[in-house]
This record gives sequence, structure tokens and C-alpha cells, in this order.
Amino acid sequence: MEENITGFVGLDAHAESTVIGLAEAGRAAPRYVGKASAKVPEIKRALSKLGEPASLLIVYEAGPCGYGLARELRAAGYRCEVIAPSKIPKKSGIGSRPIGAMH
Repeated sequence: MEENITGFVGLDAHAESTVIGLAEAGRAAPRYVGKASAKVPEIKRALSKLGEPASLLIVYEAGPCGYGLARELRAAGYRCEVIAPSKIPKKSGIGSRPIGAMH
């Protein structure tokens, strides 16, 4: 990981809205930041309140929203990765949840 990352941002991107969560570098618990529309300018406006683009690492799950958001964020200087749901580690067992799931 690069040393100048100050925040790790998770996006829950849907067709109508995007939920934003932030885990600041270190051991602080992640926190809910807010909700934005699915429009890229509004998402970028919300992200701009979290820090400089180069200081954030953004991830969201691949899905029907596609890779357009990642391309737009990268063009604006953000580090953005799209994560495949099948690659998210899960605990074994019936009804297992992703590791680190809050519920």
C-alpha cells in the first residue's frame, strides 16, 4: 500500500444512488459518510470532502452499474478499483457473510 493513502472509501453503487463509507488509515472503525445520487458529478463532489483524490483508495463491487464510474473517477485523479463479488473473502458455513461484514 502506498504511504500517502489517508482514506479507504467503499461505494455501494446502484442505478439510483450511491452509499459512501470511509475507513481512515490506521485502526479507526469504518464509518458511514452519506448517500449521493448515481450521477458522477455528485459522487465526485461528495468524495472531494474526504480528501485529495490521490490520498483516497476507492473500491466498489462490480455489478450492473459497470465500469463507467471507475473510468470517470480515475480520470479525475482518484485511485479506484472494481472488485469482483466472487473474489471477496467469505467465512465458511451456511449463510456466510463477507469477512468484516457489520451484521
